[in-house]
Amino acid sequence: MIRDAHILVRALREPASVERLDGGQWSELISIARAESLIGSLAHRLADVPVPDRMRAVLQDAIGAHDLARQQALWEADCARRALAGYPGKIVLMKGTAYVAADLAAGVGRSIGDLDIMVARDALPIVESALLDAGWEWVKPDPYDDRYYRDHMHELPPLIHRDRDRMIDVHHTILPLTAGPRPDAQAILDSAIALGNGLYVMAPADMLLHSIAHLFADGDLAGGLRNLWDINLLLRHFSEADEEFWTELDVRAKTHGLGREKERALRLAARLYDTPVYRFSAGQTEFADYLYIRRLLARDGYGRETRKLIRFAFYVRSHWLRMPPLMLARHLWTKWRKGGKPVG
Repeated sequence: MIRDAHILVRALREPASVERLDGGQWSELISIARAESLIGSLAHRLADVPVPDRMRAVLQDAIGAHDLARQQALWEADCARRALAGYPGKIVLMKGTAYVAADLAAGVGRSIGDLDIMVARDALPIVESALLDAGWEWVKPDPYDDRYYRDHMHELPPLIHRDRDRMIDVHHTILPLTAGPRPDAQAILDSAIALGNGLYVMAPADMLLHSIAHLFADGDLAGGLRNLWDINLLLRHFSEADEEFWTELDVRAKTHGLGREKERALRLAARLYDTPVYRFSAGQTEFADYLYIRRLLARDGYGRETRKLIRFAFYVRSHWLRMPPLMLARHLWTKWRKGGKPVG
């Protein structure tokens, strides 16, 4: 049995490599792709590659499931737009929904969960009230969680629609307020690009930096291979479309305080997905890059999580990044006493 997820990385990077796989390796590839929420992306990458008949059926099912998820995501975005028709500010789509709405390669086959939008922080009461009136309800009614989100997080507590059972996360910036980097949320809103249907997406450099921030400055790298695949595709698209993109990316990274995260993302994308990057924007290789790669590849052939120690280290790191030590200790103690998991 294979020991990590490199087989998936290689298949995404070099689709023809799957022609050398035997039956057992195909099963492992599919298991890992599903576990990493990359089965749709893989299916599209292998659309023109000869594969065994039984695997072609699996891949076609994944493409069909993605097509449905894409339609649902766009429909949900339009529902939010209609619910917020009275809100005069920009409604900025984020993550997977933004990629498909903007018709980017990063949206092809991309798994899409909740609807994520960004609005101005001072408009949160208006947006919140409008969504509640339109049928959304709080997912986490717990008073502590509610207050924690409002005082320290980059979003409102999550909402779910009572009829459609679909969730929406309303952001006012791209990182928790307690995190080290303090992205310029107003700059993101000011530069957002209209789609022509009343909705917006982030400008190219900001869209990429949001993906980078989500992966390297906020979380524990869960779903990291998918997020790094997004980064790879966004980098390729934006750099090919605009020769000034690398300069803009560096400028915006400084604006948002994400210079180190940007450099690491470029290095790891180049290492795993052979992404063409401007080397002066990527900085120097660090020993920590090796640890990040081991964390990103930590799956076995059954799709199970491996390397528990390094996973735990990144889990601790994710909470350390979000809040100062004293606040972290108080937060974890409160959640432990209440028998719940830490927010985020």
